Amino acid sequence: MSPRLDAAASTPPARPHAEHGDDHTEHHAEDTAAAPFTGSIDELEGIAFDEVAPADARAMSKTLFDRLGTLEEGTHEYSYVRNTLIELNLALVKFAASRFRSRSEPMEDIIQVGTIGLIKAIDRFEPTRGVEFPTFAMPTIIGEIKRFFRDTSWSVRVPRRLQELRLDLAKAGDELAQQLDRAPTVDELAERLDIGRDEVIEGMAASNAYTASSLDAQPEEDDSESALADRIGYEDHGLEGIEYVESLKPLIAELTPRDRKILSLRFVANMTQSEIGEELGISQMHVSRLLSRTLVRLRKGLMAED
Repeated sequence: MSPRLDAAASTPPARPHAEHGDDHTEHHAEDTAAAPFTGSIDELEGIAFDEVAPADARAMSKTLFDRLGTLEEGTHEYSYVRNTLIELNLALVKFAASRFRSRSEPMEDIIQVGTIGLIKAIDRFEPTRGVEFPTFAMPTIIGEIKRFFRDTSWSVRVPRRLQELRLDLAKAGDELAQQLDRAPTVDELAERLDIGRDEVIEGMAASNAYTASSLDAQPEEDDSESALADRIGYEDHGLEGIEYVESLKPLIAELTPRDRKILSLRFVANMTQSEIGEELGISQMHVSRLLSRTLVRLRKGLMAED
């Protein structure tokens, strides 16, 4: 139940009892006219603004805006009336913020941003235009909240042009999908928005930057699947030298059997030159010369291939 916004009425004394002999006794209370709210600061004391009914809030706001127009900006009384208007109309901010409850941002942050829009609306409002303040303020509040999401909630920061293009593409895509009964093509979107095909592709790519998922998050459609990180490919270091291996194969095939065996023992079996010499019955120095000669030959072969 909202508090009375007018001056409190004093309770009149009860009328005297009826004379003895009457069948019953009646008590009457006289109605007193309530004094209207005038916008005086003294009348604002003790009012719980969050409990004021919407109709009363509109009536009070209208009176306070009239009062604000007579005050000099920067004075204490001006600031007090302006702050009272903000508190009195916070319900508009909460109503507008409730439309964005499904977003990932905390509701407290959304309300704070919406309050900035409310303050801007109060500073710009002109009562002489004959428009109700809630009608004037709501677009400003919602616009401020939307601007907040547009500027801060993207996972990867993209230019404002691409942010707006993403919204245009989404709207045009929905309209064309209803008309065509299928998803529109890039060329159809470009024709609808009267932009180039490359711009449409750029806008679609920018849409991927709006939200991001944790690599540890489980897929929503099937909780039994592994996390996203487990399904992302990894760098296979064995592929780094695959081109050299394929290029070396014909060159190695041209070597003598002994040179191929020395290469195998050195780089596959990881044997030392001394161990290779013992294996083949030759000296370590001879193994070193044969190995160096073979490597030079292979290196020249690779450079010639390039």
